[in-house]
Amino acid sequence: MIEYWNPLVERMPVDELDKMQEKKLKSLVDYVYQHSDFYKKKFDGAGVKPGDIQSMDDLRKLPFTYKSDLRDTYPTGMFCVPNEQLVRFHVSSGTTGKPTVVGYTRNDINEWATSLARALTSIGVGRGDVIQISYGYGLFTGGLGLHYGAEEVGCTVLPTSSGNTEKQLDLMQDLKSSVMACTPSYFLFMNEVANQAGISIKNDTQLRVGIFGAEPWSEEMRTRIEEATGIKAYDVYGTSELSGPLCTECQYQDGIHIWADQFLIEVIDPETGEQLTEGERGELVITTLAKEALPLIRYRIGDITVINKQPCKCGRTHPRIMRVLGRADDMLIVRGINVFPGQVESVLMTIPEVGEHFMIVVDRVNELDIMKIQIEMTDEAFSDRVNDIISVEKKVATALKNVLNLAVKVELVEKGTIPRSMGKAKKVMDNRKL
Repeated sequence: MIEYWNPLVERMPVDELDKMQEKKLKSLVDYVYQHSDFYKKKFDGAGVKPGDIQSMDDLRKLPFTYKSDLRDTYPTGMFCVPNEQLVRFHVSSGTTGKPTVVGYTRNDINEWATSLARALTSIGVGRGDVIQISYGYGLFTGGLGLHYGAEEVGCTVLPTSSGNTEKQLDLMQDLKSSVMACTPSYFLFMNEVANQAGISIKNDTQLRVGIFGAEPWSEEMRTRIEEATGIKAYDVYGTSELSGPLCTECQYQDGIHIWADQFLIEVIDPETGEQLTEGERGELVITTLAKEALPLIRYRIGDITVINKQPCKCGRTHPRIMRVLGRADDMLIVRGINVFPGQVESVLMTIPEVGEHFMIVVDRVNELDIMKIQIEMTDEAFSDRVNDIISVEKKVATALKNVLNLAVKVELVEKGTIPRSMGKAKKVMDNRKL
């Protein structure tokens, strides 16, 4: 049975959604022009006034915004409300340059929780579920974001945050967790620790749903997770600048529903900035239609995806983004060929002898780019015989070349060699930048 949090909105006819978006866009442009010195200066510099935006076709007249804008105006230079109207700050890690600061009014928090309430309901999560949230709590948006959405739909929340994996497994069993929310990398590590302790997530827990995000992961990885643990694994999407985790796939697992009354999405050519049509792969651009403290207009997310505007089998009419291939700035260019880590993972996860952990290493030798993939084998496939190892390496190298159109060196390594992650996994070492 398909359930909805707000069926009138989630199943709204597309033409009514379009009219709603157009009305909200016009109101938003007027709002930011009046309340943000940043946007007023940005629009004036582009020669655009609020009155110039009369229809959705005028969207392309508006300038893009970037993460660098948030850093350049640190800490609150892009905000549209004074600090006394805020109820919360979240701050990015700031691993390069200044961190990004996001502020929330009470209404912003409510809209965030509503987005996730719709999402969780769409995957059958609600009252009676115990949701174990192993995203980080604190300045990172993942933990608290899902926490508020889960409470909104009536879940019992177990706020474990990340780390302390043995205790997490104990609590999962003792408190009968039915839903897990974390990065796919951490769940793989958790399953590995469970197996070492003689615990079967499939047989010894009541876990039935996983909500995985904060890093790209492939459809093939989903299959591996579901087969190994017996759960149904769902993709979740959001960024700290937008609020945090916001939207998921529905039970049909065919794209992430982006709520059109809250967000306006485009896909553009990352090189030219030109809008692409439905079904064309490009860079995701999002305009927030319901945020008060930090609205974002034509914000270039950097994620590479495809928009699907066709109504879903679940009955929801809002547009979907298909599985994110990766970030535009994560793309590797090796000997003139574009390579996304997600493409590599998709290939590796179809090969039974290959485990879930790998590392892409790129070096430059005598002015020539060399890409090597370090891979852990499964326990079942591990062999001491040199011929067996060489055979697997050739098999993997051939499969990668057929997809990437690039010769890749494959190195099989001992189990445990590739670093594990309790958060976002690092899968690339590009030594050309050192």
